[in-house]
Amino acid sequence: MHSLSDFDFHLPQERIAQTPLPERSASRLLHLAGETLFDRSFVDIVDQLQAGDLLVMNDTRVLKARFFGQKASGGKVEVLIERVLDPRTVLAQVRASKSPLPGGRMRLADAFDVTVGMRAGEFFTLTFESDVFELIEAHGRLPLPPYIEHAADAFDETRYQTVFNKVPGAVAAPTAGLHFDQALLDRLQAKGVQFAYVTLHVGAGTFQPVRAEVLAEHNMHTEWYTVPPATVDAVRQAQAAGRDVVAVGTTSLRALESASQSGTLEAGSADTALFITPGYKFKTVTRLITNFHLPKSTLLMLVSAFAGFDQIRSAYAHAIAEQYRFFSYGDAMLLTTEMRDSKKAPTC
Repeated sequence: MHSLSDFDFHLPQERIAQTPLPERSASRLLHLAGETLFDRSFVDIVDQLQAGDLLVMNDTRVLKARFFGQKASGGKVEVLIERVLDPRTVLAQVRASKSPLPGGRMRLADAFDVTVGMRAGEFFTLTFESDVFELIEAHGRLPLPPYIEHAADAFDETRYQTVFNKVPGAVAAPTAGLHFDQALLDRLQAKGVQFAYVTLHVGAGTFQPVRAEVLAEHNMHTEWYTVPPATVDAVRQAQAAGRDVVAVGTTSLRALESASQSGTLEAGSADTALFITPGYKFKTVTRLITNFHLPKSTLLMLVSAFAGFDQIRSAYAHAIAEQYRFFSYGDAMLLTTEMRDSKKAPTC
């Protein structure tokens, strides 16, 4: 049984990627096949997938969810929207010297007012005066992860979105998808790789470390997902043909596995608080494309469950020694679940 300290590691500060590479697909790819590591380029993903394999991608779009403003009293506030509840209402984190009171008003971005509602745990409900998405797009700021030290600029507003983003609602990017450009997707499609989509709106909780030494005591953050019927059909076709279901990112994996808790994948939408740790039996996903994750994070635990605890520790040590770039703007990994039959030998 693993504990929190098992998922800690030292990462030199200079290994945290602060900016994206000029080209999306120029990243490196660390391929973990069993206990063997291959240093590749991300474009080599074409050679590692076969016709009929299914890539499942998260089509969420990152909101410009950060606002600065002031309360009616003049006190400064910082607001980070966590979730859009309806066209006029959101859940948000509010940072202020004193917590705002229900019924109070705040002016955001010196452009519009919101009314504070009741608290919901660590969040506040905020009511907007007109369409939430329009005001967010017009006046918000892109919320880069806390370990990125610069404020978002116009380049980030393009590169911290996937090229296949579609459904607005996330406050963090599904970062494994950032490595794909249209040319790479076209090459995969020409090879016969199939595409399908889920939506999981990534919340700010994705950056929160686990603090409970006993993992079972951790209170997992929830995120909203949907798996459409077309994706269920595509997964079943791939499985029937003996092909791989490849999740692009931990968010796609969480959506697919959350919708598979009955034992088979089912279409639908729901909140998920699925906490995947070593010992979890994967029901749908057989391969995973993912970035490198934070120490003591739920995502590091997830990939350790997927590819093996010892294998991930060795892979991360290798990545640090070989100067891979870490986290959201960093390099990628290609992993295979320990439960999958070794039906394909890796290409050296």
